[in-house]
Amino acid sequence: MFLTRDQERMLEGENGDAVRKSMELLVALGEVFGAEKLVPIESAHISGVSYKNLGDAGTEWLEEQAELGSRCRVRATLNPAGMDMEKWEEMNVPPEFAEGQVRVIEAFKRMGVEPTCTCTPYLIGHVPRMGAQVAWAESNAVCFSNSVIGARTNRESGPTTLASAVTGLTPLYGYRLDENREPGKIVEVGTEMKTRLDYSALGYVTGKTLGNAVPYFRGLGSPDLESMKTLGAACATSGGVALWHGEGVTPEAGWAAGHLDGVEKVTVECSDLEEARERLVCDPSNPTYCVGCPHCSLREMAETAELAKGRDLGGRLWVFTSRGVYQEAARAGHVETIEKAGGRVYSDTCMVVAPLHEMGWEGVATNSFKGGYYSVAHGFETMITTLDKLVEGASR
Repeated sequence: MFLTRDQERMLEGENGDAVRKSMELLVALGEVFGAEKLVPIESAHISGVSYKNLGDAGTEWLEEQAELGSRCRVRATLNPAGMDMEKWEEMNVPPEFAEGQVRVIEAFKRMGVEPTCTCTPYLIGHVPRMGAQVAWAESNAVCFSNSVIGARTNRESGPTTLASAVTGLTPLYGYRLDENREPGKIVEVGTEMKTRLDYSALGYVTGKTLGNAVPYFRGLGSPDLESMKTLGAACATSGGVALWHGEGVTPEAGWAAGHLDGVEKVTVECSDLEEARERLVCDPSNPTYCVGCPHCSLREMAETAELAKGRDLGGRLWVFTSRGVYQEAARAGHVETIEKAGGRVYSDTCMVVAPLHEMGWEGVATNSFKGGYYSVAHGFETMITTLDKLVEGASR
């Protein structure tokens, strides 16, 4: 792999051990994937934040990187933690877990990472330019950035994204190259998309069917931002999809349409969406009703608040969002409305990365196929339904 003289100096340790170790990781990654060179990135979004996933070993590694002198050269934001950093006791998070999570966040802060703790950085002002090279982890953020924004990133890991943030570089391969952004399958949507849950189900079926191929959707209708968010999240969860094109919807769809010759077509019907839902879920006896996987937008906060008015949610409805959106929702009165009705609103975390078993949860109900997938994987009886049905169920 070709390195510039400045990059060689970084690899040789002239910029310190932290940069050298990060360069070693990126060069090894580039060689594995046949990258010809490293390219500059404009920003990073780092995963691997919850103490639930890191444990003591991962936490100690992050602390070692901070002690070594790792410092971000580009803007870097952070994925969700395993708890609300302020209201963790209210969530019934064990104190020993909270202690570990604080260590994780402090290590990242020492390295210059913004402690945003959200899976939707694009909703709090971290929005790359179209065509910009970035290094993002978190599957839904990667899918949204590549597809809806038109930036360029692979599905990075936590360590490689941190290495890119420290060096400002990444190997040039995968979705960073035009040829790998061409459609791999045409997905004909053979049913009217009426709700966001329909888009989530479509994403889940697409990921299961296509694996990591790039889908080119026809017949998506006119999805709003929230529908595209949940579509990409489900695609990335059930398969390895990191980029999708939507005819008349996404910024690169016109370019992608010029590369459809000979591309295989698959059709997704209403029955496919219903079958996916039936296979994934059951009827939990005592679920916690969850909204915000991926994190809620301000619009979703407003919709939830409107549905919550006049109800008694009894602490059974949990709403997850980013700290940035939480602040906007609080100013607009949405947080107060939800909490007055007996709902709970948390930032910094979500139902996927929080220690739900240790918190005493027994079952899960959600409006997200991504959330449902992980709930089943974590051993919970799970129900997937629309937002209005979640609020109604929580108020019984």
